[in-house]
Amino acid sequence: MKILIYGTGGVGGYYGARLEEAGNDVTFIARGKHLKAIQKNGLYLKSIDGDYLVSNVKVTDSIADLKTDFDLIILGVKSWQVEKVAQDIKPILREKTMVLPLQNGADNTDKLLKVLDEKHVLAGLCKIYSKVDDYGIINHFAHTPELILGELNNEKSERILEVKSAFETAKFKTTIPEDIFSEIWKKFMFICTVSGLGGLTRVSIGAMVESEETKNLLRNTAEEIYKIAIAKRINLPTNIVDGIMKFIENQPYDSTASTQRDIMEGRPSELENFNGYIVEQGKKYGIETTVNSFIYNCLLPQENNVRNN
Repeated sequence: MKILIYGTGGVGGYYGARLEEAGNDVTFIARGKHLKAIQKNGLYLKSIDGDYLVSNVKVTDSIADLKTDFDLIILGVKSWQVEKVAQDIKPILREKTMVLPLQNGADNTDKLLKVLDEKHVLAGLCKIYSKVDDYGIINHFAHTPELILGELNNEKSERILEVKSAFETAKFKTTIPEDIFSEIWKKFMFICTVSGLGGLTRVSIGAMVESEETKNLLRNTAEEIYKIAIAKRINLPTNIVDGIMKFIENQPYDSTASTQRDIMEGRPSELENFNGYIVEQGKKYGIETTVNSFIYNCLLPQENNVRNN
């Protein structure tokens, strides 16, 4: 397949490198010093599953440099960047180009549909622990990578099966579930629960679970997210919060979510798209979101300060 990776961070860099390794024609969008390092040295992937160097890498920072013949565009940006990126890529979409969002968040497809025709949009998520180690270097340091994707109507279409096949050739564990939005909300419940409170406490997932009081706050956060999901008619099992808590408890002790790391390192984060989104939806549906609101409003001044400087 001819694939564009928009955003060559921990997610886009990892999946793009593996797709190129599997023989796909992959182009990357990167910025600044990261772009320059990739242009000079290639894109280097350090991985628990084996390292790989994309040596003859196709990379640019300009959509204007690209032709309009991509089969698939994978979005590896942050959730707060999705709508802007949709506007950027709209001019290069051809009739059958598919756009697959992989960032965390519950409403990425909604953001895309504000800008793009529904025929272009897929829904998806990934499960991976990876980050940019240095300019031009991606570090996949834990968890066997997974991709979960689907059509917006959950149809097992020919094109979604083609994408699945391409991903499996790159040795990704790839699933087309019965209900893609149920899967997106399951991951969102996990990532939102650990990210905001992790950013506030500034300790690892293991350290949060170790404290009964903090562990209870994690559960309360997840319970509020569950209530919002049910109000939005997302098909989630009634025992999902128990399952999420067990999953959190089984994470490596020192693990942290990328949004937590952004908050702690003073970078713009997905706070607004995580706890902020739950607070907003709580107001919309008349649901109390006490814990999410506390976390969000405690972190918001720092987030505003980062974005205003």
